[in-house]
Amino acid sequence: MDAVLELADVSKHFADHTAVNQVSFTIPRGAFFSLLGPSGCGKTTTLRLVAGFEAPSSGLIRLNGERIDHLPPYRRNVNTVFQSYALFPHLTVQGNVDFGLRNQPKVSDIAARVLGVLEQLELTGKERRKPAQLSGGERQRVALARALVLSPDVLLLDEPLSALDPQLRQQVRAELRDLQKKTGVTFLFVTHDQEEALSLSDTVAVMRAGRIEQMGAPQELYRKPRTKFVASFLGAINWIGEIGVRPESIRITQTPVENRRCVRAVVENVTFLGPIMHVAATVENGSRVVVQLPSNREVHRPGEPVYLSWDAADELRDLL
Repeated sequence: MDAVLELADVSKHFADHTAVNQVSFTIPRGAFFSLLGPSGCGKTTTLRLVAGFEAPSSGLIRLNGERIDHLPPYRRNVNTVFQSYALFPHLTVQGNVDFGLRNQPKVSDIAARVLGVLEQLELTGKERRKPAQLSGGERQRVALARALVLSPDVLLLDEPLSALDPQLRQQVRAELRDLQKKTGVTFLFVTHDQEEALSLSDTVAVMRAGRIEQMGAPQELYRKPRTKFVASFLGAINWIGEIGVRPESIRITQTPVENRRCVRAVVENVTFLGPIMHVAATVENGSRVVVQLPSNREVHRPGEPVYLSWDAADELRDLL
């Protein structure tokens, strides 16, 4: 597949630490690619290196096959949507969206391009409103429109959903994925939220201490993590001895189950979470295990002796 962005052994050293350490990846044109990791892992610095806000200490960055790591930001055909959205409060929606086009003499169809992007993001009818008159989701769409109207080869998104409340975040997340598929623009998305990365991305690169720990399709990373860090960062996991088992893979029964791994346990507590419930239990070796069950199942009570079982195929073993 045609590659639009490539990083080859890119590093960034600051005076007191190395923020990015020999990071390499290639993003196909039209893909949704996410950098996922905890605060301070180097994901935002990597984004800033692509944008040109930071210069790499070593390595190459190519856009459409051409090196850009030596170019200033304005000469790279990428645009950034920041966590704060960085909208101009004194400008209308229309003014914010067409701002970047005003100083481009080669663009003769500004009005048509702005209208097209506003229609794509369902902002028509709101052209005269100012950011303070918009909801959080609408402000995010204005920031996206302002970036997309410039027809970037890659759209860089730095935790753009983190400022939204949980319910709105889910709604906007679905809109963002639909928008990316509709426009065909390549997205490089930075987040610390594993649910965002798993639900939105074609490919996820999990970062830790400046390096990529593992990279692949969301399902692959979740089901076949290569390290304990990746297994723990991509969702909940129980460690029973040296074996890892996801909460949804465990069943609770009153008697042992044939042809399944099985351990005795005692229920500690039950937490109701709407469509699911979490049952916390302690197994014989002292490990604390959380089991995820549908909330319409039998309710277990604290102190109740039970058996926990799972398929051997669901075990995560030999992780580094």
